[in-house]
Amino acid sequence: MISKVFAFIKPFLGVALVLGVLQFTGVLSRVNSVAQSAVMTTGVLNAGIPARDGTEENFDYNFAVKDLKGNRVPIDQFKGKVIFLNLWATWCGPCRAEMPTIQKLYDNVAKDNLVFVMLSLDRDQDKAKIVDYIGHKAFTFPVYQPSGYLTQQLDIPSIPTTFIVSKDGKIIAREVGTTNFGTAKFQKFLEAEAAR
Repeated sequence: MISKVFAFIKPFLGVALVLGVLQFTGVLSRVNSVAQSAVMTTGVLNAGIPARDGTEENFDYNFAVKDLKGNRVPIDQFKGKVIFLNLWATWCGPCRAEMPTIQKLYDNVAKDNLVFVMLSLDRDQDKAKIVDYIGHKAFTFPVYQPSGYLTQQLDIPSIPTTFIVSKDGKIIAREVGTTNFGTAKFQKFLEAEAAR
């Protein structure tokens, strides 16, 4: 009986061992990133364009972030602007997959009345990993880390998660999971919100 159970479980143990090694070495997040990038090319993961219906939740500006030089930045200084707020981490494969599309958006969008907050959830002691990753990929959007606590709204179950906050302080979009933000349609949406 025990030998039959072991024979049944043995293939699963092998898979678990391989996945464990891939996770430990960091290869799994790279594989995940490549897979997500491939799916993104199909257009299935393109960012949606939300319709505003007056029921949007108010954004809680009561927190601060710090830039990669350690300067504290209160988020409420961005009131009156559209905020593109993306929560990500260097170890997150799906985050890595969508970041080139965010860079494309950042490069192409008019930034009047629009700010990007790329908020890394990596640990403070892993700041060098963030700097190395951003530098290696030549990303130029502004990157931050939490400075103290984050609000309850940002206590999210998974990353990447992106919030679009309107100039009047409403959460007008929330994208959970890998999303292609590098489309002309999404750029037009953001610019129209910034021009309101």
